[in-house]
Amino acid sequence: MATKKAADKAPAPSRLEVRLAGSGGQGLLLAGLVLAEAAGLYDGNEVAMGQSYGPEARGGASKAEVIISGEPIDYPLCSRVDILLALTQEAADTYSWDLNPGGWIVVDSDLVSHPPSTRAVALPFTATARDKLKKPMVANVVSLGALSQLTGLVSRRALEKALLARVPPGTEALNKKALAAGVKLAKDFQASGQSTVKKLSAEDL
Repeated sequence: MATKKAADKAPAPSRLEVRLAGSGGQGLLLAGLVLAEAAGLYDGNEVAMGQSYGPEARGGASKAEVIISGEPIDYPLCSRVDILLALTQEAADTYSWDLNPGGWIVVDSDLVSHPPSTRAVALPFTATARDKLKKPMVANVVSLGALSQLTGLVSRRALEKALLARVPPGTEALNKKALAAGVKLAKDFQASGQSTVKKLSAEDL
């Protein structure tokens, strides 16, 4: 198997714990799977993933947890979440209890009006998917693009490969646009000079 150039890979982190949370129907489980495969299959890191969801097909609680490490993972469950992506207010409130004091919350500004931390970045994922792409269902992909740009958890190339391997045939162009839209949201936020999520490492947390 051909190896990628080092410049194409996200830097191998020490253990980082990521939780993606929202309601059923928002596609967080798919987002978690794409993130895990991007980090593991394409960026070459060690990865562990878990997921849970309520009994409702839509509207119930839903979360995916991804642990990314440059070393073997000895405990595959989250114990101190470094990054929480929350797409609803309920998810932000429910799943922030074990956030690392040095961690960050990234929220959908349309659906989360009161982030439960001052270390929060709010971006309009749903509005972007709805108004610019005319497909609210890809808000999860928009959020993944923003998350990758804000944190450097995975490389853009790896994330796009993992995403296109998972989305239904015929939706590749839409999902690439959604990913790019999320990256742009994050870049615009970073360019604004506001406090932002660092390229995280163990020393930052």
